[in-house]
Amino acid sequence: MEFLSNLIIGVSLGSIYAIIALGYTMVYGIAKMLNFAHGDVIMVGGYIAYCGISYLGLPALVSILLAMLVCTVLGVVIEGLAYRPLREAGSLAVLITAIGVSYFLQNAAQLIWGAAPKNFSSVVNLTIPPLFGGALNVSGVAAVTVTVCIVVMAGLTWFTSQTKMGKAMRACSEDKAAAQLMGINVNRTISMTFAIGSALAAVAGVLLCSYTPTLTPTTGSMPGIKAFTAAVFGGIGSIPGAFLGGILLGVIETMAKAYISTNLANSIVFAVLIIVLLVRPAGLLGKYVPEKV
Repeated sequence: MEFLSNLIIGVSLGSIYAIIALGYTMVYGIAKMLNFAHGDVIMVGGYIAYCGISYLGLPALVSILLAMLVCTVLGVVIEGLAYRPLREAGSLAVLITAIGVSYFLQNAAQLIWGAAPKNFSSVVNLTIPPLFGGALNVSGVAAVTVTVCIVVMAGLTWFTSQTKMGKAMRACSEDKAAAQLMGINVNRTISMTFAIGSALAAVAGVLLCSYTPTLTPTTGSMPGIKAFTAAVFGGIGSIPGAFLGGILLGVIETMAKAYISTNLANSIVFAVLIIVLLVRPAGLLGKYVPEKV
């Protein structure tokens, strides 16, 4: 039962990574850029939900919706002010800008909320009875996290395949110039991608704070890096790949902590990533597309 318990913990942790990774993979798949400020949007989402619950006395669900709204607006503003002017610039300029936005958000959060950790109470009050005669306990946070991840994954898959905006996103992912010639507003499509990714980041931030109830301006940094690793692991640009990569990363990290070493868990995660990329450079579900020159 210990193995099964660790597996459930790993899947629930991986579900958070998967939700964050979906934001990374959508932005990269359509805009072909790495938004390293995504992890800090997670942190902002956590702080907004905290303010809604602790300062405004709002119900947990309303606070989560408020966090999603604020992060959605923040994502669109970041894209419009920081990334859109660099649409035709080199990848290095965009990368440096993303790192600058990340540091800006961290320092802004420190000025607004201070550097002292905030105690974030879990927004999940679900209680699940012990299973197998009390031998297996599943936390309500784990069950809700996995459920939210599956719903988000299914919703995004339906959105990108069935809706007009989703089809526009897929067209921009294939060829932005051709999509624009067909009448698709590329800037609006990319802004919508940032909006969806940032809203998901807010949800991930609240779930993350339900696991680790300490909230600081750097809360989203390490989970953001791990989620980016998960996106690359599964095949960046692929929505199913982000889901698979996140789940596998969470399971590997949890099993490494349980059976090898807590201190070496992160090293093992990145070592597995390196091995996978040596065998499949495009990731588990990614497709290698030769570039014409």
